[in-house]
Amino acid sequence: MRTISIILPFFKYKHYFKECLQNLAQSTFKDFELIVVLDHPTEDIDDLLEQYNSVFDMKVYALPEGVTGVAACRNVGIQEAKGAYLYFLDSDDYVLEDTLQNMIKAIDHDVDMVYGMINHTWNNKANYLHKIENKEVDEEDQEEREQQRLNRLSDFISFSSYEKDEQQAKAIFYTMDNRKGIRTFTVLGNLYNRDFVVRNNLKFNENFRYYCDMTFMCPLLEKLTSALQVEEAIYVKRKHNDPINEPALSQEENENRFNERCDAVEYTRTLLKEEGVVRFCLDRKIVSYFVSQMAKKIRRSQDDLWRTEYFERMAKTMDGIRPEVMNRYKRNSRKMVAYLQNRDLKGVQSCVRRKLGIKKFFRIFKNKNVLFKLAYYHVYSKKPIQENTILFETFMAKNYSDSPKYIYEYIAKNYPGKYKCVWALNDGHEVPYGAEVVKRFSFKYAYYLAVSKYFVFNVRQPLWYRKREGQVFVETWHGTPLKRLVFDQEEVTSASPKYKQQFYRQRQEWDYLVSANPFSTKTFRSCFMYEGKMLEYGYPRNDILYWPNKDQIAKDLRKKLGIPEDKKTILYAPTWRDDEHYGKGEYKFTLALDLKLMMEKLSDEYVVLLRTHHYIADNIDTTGLEGFVYNLSKYDDISEIYLISDICITDYSSVFFDFANLKRPVLFYTYDIEKYKNQLRGFYIDMNTEVPGPLLYTSEEVVNAILNIDQINEEYKERYEEFYKRFCCYDDGNASKHIVEEVFK
Repeated sequence: MRTISIILPFFKYKHYFKECLQNLAQSTFKDFELIVVLDHPTEDIDDLLEQYNSVFDMKVYALPEGVTGVAACRNVGIQEAKGAYLYFLDSDDYVLEDTLQNMIKAIDHDVDMVYGMINHTWNNKANYLHKIENKEVDEEDQEEREQQRLNRLSDFISFSSYEKDEQQAKAIFYTMDNRKGIRTFTVLGNLYNRDFVVRNNLKFNENFRYYCDMTFMCPLLEKLTSALQVEEAIYVKRKHNDPINEPALSQEENENRFNERCDAVEYTRTLLKEEGVVRFCLDRKIVSYFVSQMAKKIRRSQDDLWRTEYFERMAKTMDGIRPEVMNRYKRNSRKMVAYLQNRDLKGVQSCVRRKLGIKKFFRIFKNKNVLFKLAYYHVYSKKPIQENTILFETFMAKNYSDSPKYIYEYIAKNYPGKYKCVWALNDGHEVPYGAEVVKRFSFKYAYYLAVSKYFVFNVRQPLWYRKREGQVFVETWHGTPLKRLVFDQEEVTSASPKYKQQFYRQRQEWDYLVSANPFSTKTFRSCFMYEGKMLEYGYPRNDILYWPNKDQIAKDLRKKLGIPEDKKTILYAPTWRDDEHYGKGEYKFTLALDLKLMMEKLSDEYVVLLRTHHYIADNIDTTGLEGFVYNLSKYDDISEIYLISDICITDYSSVFFDFANLKRPVLFYTYDIEKYKNQLRGFYIDMNTEVPGPLLYTSEEVVNAILNIDQINEEYKERYEEFYKRFCCYDDGNASKHIVEEVFK
């Protein structure tokens, strides 16, 4: 008999299931049977089952027609299991290598349940472990958090009168009471004694799609006689980056979800002792849901269901709570629940208004930026739209550059006085032709977001912006995509795991999207799920590369920057790495190119122009490289830098698509290409066969390529021509003109 029966339901998302099986195969503990229960899968997984049939002691079952859901799958698993212990595993989650081994090793006698830890992530195991490894831990803060947890545990044991049965009290605390919310209350991450489960006839209620866990777990916790905690046994619960196309069960939007939550709580109560601690904890969960989540919807939602049908349904559920449950809540929450039980909607709304008002006050007190948002929503958005006002922004107001700059200057030169132009800039940069400059995230910025007729941005608009009827949004974007973007990314490892969900809403506010080439048009349709008007004229920022006076512009810029006339220039423009960040929009960067070696070998003939991505927060130290390295990372307009660059070195940045317009040599320093391709992003084109230059993996190779640049040019001449025809075909120096004529009529 196997020691553990792992019960694994599968419905959809084959790629998650494959990773789940791959990780399970790496487990140091092998003495288990794997019971896969198929819930009418939407994808063919026969190849996966065949592949892993020889790896595991695997049994596969299928739910009969008319029966569906994770509850039914788990019940089949319990019925067919032969192991001493049961372990539930969802097909989009995974366990670490030593999780099962740590649990079994800790058992020195039969116990009803062994419970581990659940860690939440948005990432696959490789990226999850990378983030854990690189996360800086404040030991004092960790100790303080642990002490607070122990204090809560002590209070819970004392309150629950479980001093004589501390094992059961701890199990209830760690698996139920200490986990906030109802969605986080789960059967996952624990071992269950199969004899104990069968003897007590513990099953999942198959009528519930979303909240079946409580119907199994609550009666189990109440019947526990022995339990063991193993903190080193980690179950990794994986959230889905793409809740639009691939929602996890917890992310599904379903109008039945609310009623099921109430039904599941009421049903589970019937399985429990009315005066028991588990019933008390369950009641607390539904009360907490009401006062923290539902109450806000009663106040704010435009759907009147929250104030009618849902209000009455929740009141019915609340009728069943024990009065002493409310003793642990603050006065306003107690009043809110009392008003609900009395079916007093106005009373509840009054309590919610007070709660939100206090919360808003403290938010303003802690962060004065809240004030301009309030002004935006409650004052500015009620003002009339100004028909000839345009708000411009590039790279979150970090500089005056990119396509919005060239669109603006075309308007200023050709339609003087017709439009009121406003630029969002954070550094006080002066803008030519008399545009008004406002600081991003200020009262004036919020004002112009509310009243401007037109917007020309090269990145996404703020999350709190809500487009008004009559406003026109032009999204220029900021490059031809090499790296997979948004909905074409399987894994989001950046600092904003809700990236896809947020992007989906924001792109619905775009009226126009600029495309540099046919490839971009097709790719943007896919990766942004964009269905609006595409402006296929090339990038306005590339217009300068075709201007007749471009050589004079280059000469003046070299003089301004102090670059010696007798030196050729090498532009090094690396991009950011998704998994190395300080916070949202701020990325770490370690310079991998050996500039000292380049100085030693190339300084007689060349200088280096360093230009990092605007997301990179680190300042690159160029001490000792003076006169050879010119750090232009703060220089606004990279298009102007292209004009003074004889060679471009990049990695996975889109700069080479634009630079190719000049038909000058491009080198690719791709020292971490395997990680970037397989773990972080992935590419739209084959870098080995399609980019217009060689892939180089060491600083020595980069130096050698520069020393033999004529040979490189000849070797890649044909590929460069093909690349130019494919990706530079729209650019002709008139993109700004065409876009202005179409958008502004």
